[in-house]
Amino acid sequence: MDTAQNGDLIMLIAPKKKHMLFKLQADAEMQTHQGVLMHNDIIGTPYGSKVFTHMNAELRLLRPTLRDILLHTKRRSQIIFPKDIGYILLRLSIRSGSRVIEAGTGSGALTTALAWAVGESGKVYSYDRRNDLQNVARKNLRKTDLDNQVEFHLRDISEGFEEKAVDALFLDVPDPQNYLKGVRSALKNGGAFGALLPTTTQVSVLLEALENDNFLNPDVCEILLRFYKPVPARLRPADKMVAHTGYLIFARPDFPS
Repeated sequence: MDTAQNGDLIMLIAPKKKHMLFKLQADAEMQTHQGVLMHNDIIGTPYGSKVFTHMNAELRLLRPTLRDILLHTKRRSQIIFPKDIGYILLRLSIRSGSRVIEAGTGSGALTTALAWAVGESGKVYSYDRRNDLQNVARKNLRKTDLDNQVEFHLRDISEGFEEKAVDALFLDVPDPQNYLKGVRSALKNGGAFGALLPTTTQVSVLLEALENDNFLNPDVCEILLRFYKPVPARLRPADKMVAHTGYLIFARPDFPS
């Protein structure tokens, strides 16, 4: 039986769908507006069970999904949204054992997803010029026990990337066109390149640079996500939707035969 253990990152859901994520620590307690939960009372409890505060408020114990973790990421900067991250992982073909570079780190949402996907046999190399942002990302990764999968570099990527023959490389920077030579140098033959940009003007500049630098089959897309109100008798779109968050660009460098 799968039970919650000391050190697990867990999620509690209240009846009104309020989510709480935290790491179990022996002898600690969780304060909620519906009462106190002792961590020791949760440790050893099967996932999917009901747990109760000292005020007898009912909560459901679950393992958080990757999406849950990303939505609860502590942030000092705008994060890449889960709807975009899912497609990024698909297009870059990130899997167990992959070696992938990202820049910049930001608050570490994409870093977390990449580390989750590459597993213990892979590696994520994360570049940023801001130490304060990388410190936030480090803390977020420690909460999920994924920090061992990530190697941080505090440096300007105009100096190039330290790694060679990586499987994929993703840029979340304002001017990715300036770093394509470094991208080509870091990727293995057939490796995948991706970038995120907020405006069409920036995308046009990058597309021209990709063409001039012999990158193959560029794709540009944006992902819009609309939820529906889950009421069987009145199923209809939710009042708000996650619309434009950025344009995704993907391509592969053409290497000499």
